[in-house]
Amino acid sequence: MIEVKNLVKRYGDHTAVDHLSFQIEKGKIYGFLGPNGAGKSTTMNMITGYIASTEGQVIIDGHDILEEPEAAKKCIGYLPEQPPLYFDMTVLEYLKFAADLKKIPKDKRASMVDEVMEMVKITDMKNRLIKNLSKGYRQRVGLAQAILGYPEVIILDEPTVGLDPKQIIEIRSLIMDLKKKHTVILSSHILSEVSAICDYVLIISHGKLVASDTPDNLGKLAQGSNNLTMLIKGSRAQIKKSLEEVEGVKDISVSADKEQDLWKVSVSTEENTDIREQVFYKMAENNCPILEMQSRKVSLEEIFLELTEGEKKPAEKPENDAGTAGDEEESEGADSDDIIIEEREENHDGNL
Repeated sequence: MIEVKNLVKRYGDHTAVDHLSFQIEKGKIYGFLGPNGAGKSTTMNMITGYIASTEGQVIIDGHDILEEPEAAKKCIGYLPEQPPLYFDMTVLEYLKFAADLKKIPKDKRASMVDEVMEMVKITDMKNRLIKNLSKGYRQRVGLAQAILGYPEVIILDEPTVGLDPKQIIEIRSLIMDLKKKHTVILSSHILSEVSAICDYVLIISHGKLVASDTPDNLGKLAQGSNNLTMLIKGSRAQIKKSLEEVEGVKDISVSADKEQDLWKVSVSTEENTDIREQVFYKMAENNCPILEMQSRKVSLEEIFLELTEGEKKPAEKPENDAGTAGDEEESEGADSDDIIIEEREENHDGNL
């Protein structure tokens, strides 16, 4: 659906995006992640044709975004972090205006506007001025204009920023529904949000793609992803000796739990190896009962930090270069690209 080939964006001596390549397939929700200054917003702006690339290509459904901009942009619905709204228009007036700009056939405009308003649940607000709406409803209006025309790809930049928990749940549910008919690219600085709704994750750091896979597969590749923690009763020496005999065990850590007179045991294993059954039988054989066993799952937050902190940072610029366009680009994205590490919690309905 979308093919990005060796995409480069330079501002003077600063390279914001460095030979980035990836493909977006139909019918999936993609999470696009990157720390402050990584080039995330710059990349999204080049995909949508908002800014031109220095080198490389963005091909959308067979159309080059620079050579055939009109045909390529017809395939995209875009919701920027700040929705492009006209506050002195009513919701209905604005969506009719957006439908006109998108050249939706006149005989279909009214019905499509009604359908989209119903989809994002703003029908009751259609005659209200946009300036009188809450942030949550403004976000819905922005999403409605992105969906108008039913483009193949919908790109959402920070769609839940500034919303209350109830609104966040509703917007996430709406994004999940969009997957049925559209390909969705979701940029977010809330990592738990990406874990909750995305099928595939792209992580960039310093303008380069450092990882691209499903959240589960990224977890398997991360350091410490195969980690077993246990509470075991018995002799420390016997516990350690028994675990060393289990095939697939790499590292063993044993420490005393003085409160319960037990041993806290942590075991790391080889990639994609499940040793729980072998450990259970080995401990039983040596009269060392296991009172608790947990298989640790690495969070997307930990994966993100591992991948981005390990990247070599570019050299500091001389002070006299402080006013270059590259620095302006980084400072401009400072607020929108900051990563917020948020604990994922489930609400009472199990939605998050």
